Amino acid sequence: MSLKNVRLEVMQFLEKDVESLIKKYLIPIENIWQPTDFLPNPEGDNFFEEITEIRELSKELPYDFWVVLVGDMITEEALPTYESWLMDVEGVKQQDRENAWAKWVRHWTGEENRHGDVLNKYLYLSGRVNMREIEKTTQYLIADGFDIGTDRDPYKNFVYTSFQELATYISHNRVAKIAKEKSNKQLAKMCKIVAGDEMRHHNAYSEFVERIFKVDPSQMMMAFHYMMKQKITMPAHFLRESGDKISTAFEEFSNTAQRIGVYTSKDYVDILQKLIVRWEIDKISNLTDEAEKARDYLMRLPDRMLRLADRVKIPENSFQFKWVEPAVIK
Repeated sequence: MSLKNVRLEVMQFLEKDVESLIKKYLIPIENIWQPTDFLPNPEGDNFFEEITEIRELSKELPYDFWVVLVGDMITEEALPTYESWLMDVEGVKQQDRENAWAKWVRHWTGEENRHGDVLNKYLYLSGRVNMREIEKTTQYLIADGFDIGTDRDPYKNFVYTSFQELATYISHNRVAKIAKEKSNKQLAKMCKIVAGDEMRHHNAYSEFVERIFKVDPSQMMMAFHYMMKQKITMPAHFLRESGDKISTAFEEFSNTAQRIGVYTSKDYVDILQKLIVRWEIDKISNLTDEAEKARDYLMRLPDRMLRLADRVKIPENSFQFKWVEPAVIK
């Protein structure tokens, strides 16, 4: 049987448990927070006063902070790409409304959709950023599309989402911490609750991988090895500003995030180590010789990557993005 057919068979076998995992990791729509819970109420008498407060508090936040918040928002807004990618994964049948994997993707998308929505509205109200340039970058990111190196393989895709969801948790959580330090409690609360969603989603995708390891350990190990050897390509990697065919936006965004400690190369290594521990890679048995070699590679990889991370030098000066005007941010 081909690897593709084996993966499809495993996905069909695990599908029976997906409904319970939806209940475990996703929150019913009537109970979960919505963007309006954190934004001025347009029906309220204090609407304009609340906007004024957002704009005043926003003046205390530095340039690099705005760059990171904008980049985080743009990658959240590129949700249509992520949903269409996951809907094409082997075993996910979007044309079948009873397919539990497709149901997962739809409900997960519904939760993720709120993230870009709340951050976009906040940025718009803050008056500190160039929304038109941001909107063009968002459209470019969706229109350009991207290849995260997973093809239709569910094993590789679930490694990717396990990693990426934890990375976004770290980023949103650190942004929340900076906002709180600047006494912007509402923005801090907003980013903190977005981070909480990302952690729930990380735990869900990580459990998907755990369940695959139990039924197809060797091929799951090979998929993990493949994804880490080629490195995880974060969605922000494909950022570009308007007019730029060959963009340095991601590199400069990454430098900014590292400079203010929101997401660093050491965080990448730390996530890898957490996944190795979570999936108990050192304890998995009944592996093929090839999978054993893959395991050995994975176990050695964090130390190797940490040595490389220690050598990373971050520019001290901020790059001038079109998203944020330096004259506006004092």
